Amino acid sequence: MTALKLGSLFDGIGVFPLAAVHCGMEPVWASEIEARPISITKRHFPDMLHLGDITKISGAEIPPVDVITFGSPCQDLSQIGTRNGFAGKKSSLFYQAMRIIEEMRYATNGRYPAFTVWENVAGAFSSNDRLDFAAMLSAFTGAEVSVPPRGWAHAGMVRGGCADTAWRLLDAQYWGEPALVQRRKRVFVVADFADQRAGEVLFKPRTVLPFSTISGPGGLSATQRGGVPVAQTGRQVPIVRPFSLRRMRTMAQVGDQKGFCASFGRGGEPFPTLLASVTAPFSFWYEGEERDGFLRVLTPLECERLMGLPENWTKYGCKNEEISDHARYRALGNSIALPCAEYVMAGIAEVMN
Repeated sequence: MTALKLGSLFDGIGVFPLAAVHCGMEPVWASEIEARPISITKRHFPDMLHLGDITKISGAEIPPVDVITFGSPCQDLSQIGTRNGFAGKKSSLFYQAMRIIEEMRYATNGRYPAFTVWENVAGAFSSNDRLDFAAMLSAFTGAEVSVPPRGWAHAGMVRGGCADTAWRLLDAQYWGEPALVQRRKRVFVVADFADQRAGEVLFKPRTVLPFSTISGPGGLSATQRGGVPVAQTGRQVPIVRPFSLRRMRTMAQVGDQKGFCASFGRGGEPFPTLLASVTAPFSFWYEGEERDGFLRVLTPLECERLMGLPENWTKYGCKNEEISDHARYRALGNSIALPCAEYVMAGIAEVMN
């Protein structure tokens, strides 16, 4: 059986291609404009074509693929962003992705792509008085979609039109088996142009792939954990309390001392969402007595674990150049949680095979 082929728009550091490989798919091409994420992806997928600026790509001229994934810019949709929605300069690039999909389908007589996946922030449900989400669904289905009276549910579907389309809000803290857990809510939209299988992809329970921490041959993740159990080292298990920088800033602005102290969270709580704009996520760390604790910045390695990625996925580029910590934090803050992407890609592989 020929492997399903994947194209990744707004690729970032290659999370959708990695999820695709784990599900038996072949990543064929990617589109990205930032130099360091491109270099990281080239290191792990040296045979994948890099197409560059999405505005200069013709869907009729690039290799056709079974699946196209894209997490278009969220800055204008996010609740901490401009809230300009699809009218904003960055988030309006969503329509460039739709143009490429339509061009490819026209050039292949509707055969490719069979599936598309769109990933974005939960703020997409409410931006532009909830009209942006309706516009997105209309773009996929080719039908007029109205805003429900009570707003958008966190899961649903539109059946009929050009594509059978379903959406679901996934929170990374409930997926995979990371050593550290991140609260990261993202909406995943699956459009099936060939059949009525979108709901089966997004709503069917299936086993999440094992969490892997070490990059194996060729940069792809291995399945074995490394290291020595803490019990054998004679050390106490450290307590890590997630530090909510956004809440800290808000409480400081209004002078709420109790709320400011609460921004340190509790041990075992999920970490706040990694953000590209916060290039030094904090934690409160102690071994033994809490009074002996101290603030420290999470390492890029720990942030990779929060995303469910293999260890050191972002450490080197394609020419073995070491990527700066600043660039790694930024790339990870813009990225997609691997366990969530794997769940979606596994669903597509299952229904297409």
